[in-house]
Amino acid sequence: MHTFCDRAPCSNRLFVSVRQDITSGGGRRVMDPVIVAGAGPVGLALALALARQDVPVVVLDEGPGSDAPRAARTVVLREDTAAFVERLAGVPLGRAGLRWTGWRAMRRKQTTCEVAFGEDLPAPLHIAQHVLTGALRAALTREPLAELAVDSRLDALEQEDTGVVVHTRGPRGTWWRGSYLVGCDGPRSTVRKLQDIRFPGRTAVERHAVAAVRTELPWTDEAFLHRMPPWRTTGPFAGEIAARPLPDGVWRLDWLLPPGKDLVTPELLVTRIRETLSGWTGESSPAYELLDTGVHTVHHRLARRWRAGRVFLAGDAAHLLGTLGTQGLDEGLRDAENLAWKLASVWHHGPHETLLDSYQTERRAIVSARLRAADQVLPALRGGGGLRSLLPGAARGHDALLMDGHLGLGPVGAPGSYADSPLMPPRLDAEVPVDTPVGAPVADVMVTAEDGSFVRLRERLGRGALLVVLVAPGTGVWERRHWVSAGVMPRLAAAVTALPHRAELLVAENYPGAAPHTVLLVRPDGHLVTALGGVRPADLYSAAEATVGGTERTGARAGAGAR
Repeated sequence: MHTFCDRAPCSNRLFVSVRQDITSGGGRRVMDPVIVAGAGPVGLALALALARQDVPVVVLDEGPGSDAPRAARTVVLREDTAAFVERLAGVPLGRAGLRWTGWRAMRRKQTTCEVAFGEDLPAPLHIAQHVLTGALRAALTREPLAELAVDSRLDALEQEDTGVVVHTRGPRGTWWRGSYLVGCDGPRSTVRKLQDIRFPGRTAVERHAVAAVRTELPWTDEAFLHRMPPWRTTGPFAGEIAARPLPDGVWRLDWLLPPGKDLVTPELLVTRIRETLSGWTGESSPAYELLDTGVHTVHHRLARRWRAGRVFLAGDAAHLLGTLGTQGLDEGLRDAENLAWKLASVWHHGPHETLLDSYQTERRAIVSARLRAADQVLPALRGGGGLRSLLPGAARGHDALLMDGHLGLGPVGAPGSYADSPLMPPRLDAEVPVDTPVGAPVADVMVTAEDGSFVRLRERLGRGALLVVLVAPGTGVWERRHWVSAGVMPRLAAAVTALPHRAELLVAENYPGAAPHTVLLVRPDGHLVTALGGVRPADLYSAAEATVGGTERTGARAGAGAR
């Protein structure tokens, strides 16, 4: 890969481009990089995921290349997205953040719900956003196929039949040429505006006063939600407090604010901190260190389109959500993981419209469903309306619904499924049920890789390959050389070699709900395609072909995706 300047045909513009020669279909072609606009967590994660799949990438960062520390700006990552980020960063984030031991809900003086995290319910990771961004940025600087252009704000965009052309202003203001462009440039996305994509939704769905404090509370490493606390409140506060621990005795505290634009002054917030800590500790003057404060406003918005030809949107540029304890960044990272393997596939093998279109179809449907679920329960939880009138047949209380958002459960918070994706194969004769529904994220079981090493299944994701997992009890106690040529393995290995897309064969001692000799087909982003009862080469091939969008490659019609 090399960086060079080039003058475009029919133009006097001077371009900066990063190109790589690749061999495809018996011929050699020169490919421009993927351009990512925005160097937040989503943009950096997408760029890293592409580079790890041998796709050159340029990240346009309108900032100086670093983030100011903000202790009160934190994110909560679910198990799968935390694992995704850790794979990309190449370092465990547990020391930089904190995985909670439990979660509880309280109403007035009573504890209404307690949850202990463990194998059945893995703990989320709570981490300061600048720490997360710094880890991803450091990993990106080590990637030979990645370039980070700081002080480069995108302000113009053109699409061509074979690529995109963008202009950046700043000290390095110039024209850049790429194969595709992904706008990860936040709620006020310039990419979205230049493509004239509408961004409808609701403004100020919730507002929270936020503070990061270092103090001692009765609950160690345990997050909790306190509704209607018994002590008197001062100022415009609505009687709901979320407390989330961080390392080194730091807590992020969020107070729900009532609707409206009441001003939260520093004096009011300090008074509220003292009242809250006194109520929890029973001390009249609890010791604490105030590290950071702010007001967090939650909006609900969803872009009409997430793809316009060679231009895509991801993260806050495509959607805004975050009420009831849900995490918008969690969804943005899932956008990046979903899009990365699809862009990598078309970059290496040629444009494929079905595969590219599936990004919008899959991800937009999941975020839309989550927004609908939140909008459905918000009147009951915030406005005092009748819960059963909004959720017919529901018997769960308000606290249980709030728990879903905070813990990543139910329609408000659970990871989405791609069961209705256009990439899902039709029902196969050999398909058998397992505990993971088709289209949902797979369980992170131990597997034996082709080199004989024992690894977690998620460690094999993000390489652009399909994963074929054979469930074979007993193989874990034998060296691979003893069973690799026995039983069904030779036939399965031959079937995997014949698949229409690169695939890796793995072996698991067990998988939840799977009988011996079950064969699982897993997408590069970790979602289950199908589970087959035994080695069925024809069914496995059919499922794999559907997963990568079928056989059609559109060649010169690369720009035909514009809507």
